[in-house]
Amino acid sequence: MRAMDVVALDHRTLIGIAERIDLPQWGVTRMRAKIDTGARTSALHVDDVEEIGPDRVRFSIVLHRKKHDERVVVEAPIVRRGRVRSSTGRVQERIFVSTRVVIGGVAKEVEISLASRGRMIYRMLLGRSALASDFLVDPSRRYVATPPKKRKKKKTASPIA
Repeated sequence: MRAMDVVALDHRTLIGIAERIDLPQWGVTRMRAKIDTGARTSALHVDDVEEIGPDRVRFSIVLHRKKHDERVVVEAPIVRRGRVRSSTGRVQERIFVSTRVVIGGVAKEVEISLASRGRMIYRMLLGRSALASDFLVDPSRRYVATPPKKRKKKKTASPIA
């Protein structure tokens, strides 16, 4: 099996501990996400959270691109509010929203808590609930289902004969 292959095992897709994901309903593509089988829920780093009514929220997602940062403003219905224990051990009240997540060709609806993950390497964390039934995780690999884009080779000047 080659690292670039997307492998289906028992109708599940093999992924690594980090993958690039798409959130197509929000216009987000190739966002790096940490796959965390130790976390039950998924979390997304957002800025400028503003409740706009009893059941809707507006927030912004900052995507760090090579040439410039890109800010995407999203409005979504609030699915629920829940208590989550953060990686530091503190219990926090969080807003949960739902959207379609695409990893390696597999699309599924996922519930995501809006969090402050600004100091974390990965702004998105996918927990067990998002992975259940569809994925097998190889902890020794990264970007199995979503390999990096191939870089174009620079043209070099040909020698004059």
